[in-house]
Formats: sequence, C-alpha cells, structure tokens
Amino acid sequence: MGYELRDHTADVAVEATGPTLGATFAAAADGMAAAMCDVIPESGGERFPVEVRAESREALLFDYLDELIYQRDVRGVLPVDNEAAVRESDVREPAGDDGEWTLTGAARGVPLAGLGARDLKAVTYSEMDLRETDDGWRAYVVFDV
Repeated sequence: MGYELRDHTADVAVEATGPTLGATFAAAADGMAAAMCDVIPESGGERFPVEVRAESREALLFDYLDELIYQRDVRGVLPVDNEAAVRESDVREPAGDDGEWTLTGAARGVPLAGLGARDLKAVTYSEMDLRETDDGWRAYVVFDV
C-alpha cells in the first residue's frame, strides 16, 4: 500500500492505495508531495491539522488535496507524513440528498526554503478515479504542473 507517480502527458499523476479511504487519501497526499520534491526530509517542520467536508468521496479527495496545496502556498511548507480519517455523516438534506463526507487529518509542514521543490499548480478532476478494491481502496489523481 502506498503511492506511485505516473507519467501523464504534460501533467503528473499519482496512483495511491490503502486499506481504508483515509489511508488512501493520505497516500495520495504523500504522492503529491513526492511529485513536488525528490527527497522528502525525514525530520523538521511542525504538524498542522486539516479538515475538509464535501458532498461526495471524489469531491472530498479533490478538496483535501486542494487544501494541502493551499496550505503549501500560505504556510510556505511541503505537506508530508499525511494522516487522514474519512467518514460519511448520516445527515441528509430535506430534498433527500446524500450525506456529507468529512476528512480530519494532519500533515507535517516542512519549510520549502532550500528544498528545491517543483510547483504543482492544481489538482484536477481529469481522469480521477476512486474505487474500492479487494485489498481496500485505489485512487488515481492528475495534477496540473
């Protein structure tokens, strides 16, 4: 379980797997960090919390990775050693819509100064795939570089 970087035309893609949705989301985030930096420092940086809500699992994955890119830009850090827990709430809208998905987690923010990190502009919905497998979950995400 973990992630692999995949070639994708002019962009970069991450394929991530894990036994749970949370582990798979965290592996996708670790893959995103690896796409930005060849060598991830094993120490340094402070942990910060991450919480995201969305209307579907796919939207949650998109919003989670987008939030980490935002935190990278605002904090000036590379989010690594990601942890995530995903759950669906039972709350249903009066119109009968599906419940809301929530991710709570944390990342270690390694200062970007001196890392020589590459810029990822954005996460995309292009070719995004999130599915349950016999071994857990698999996510495929393309990033705009």
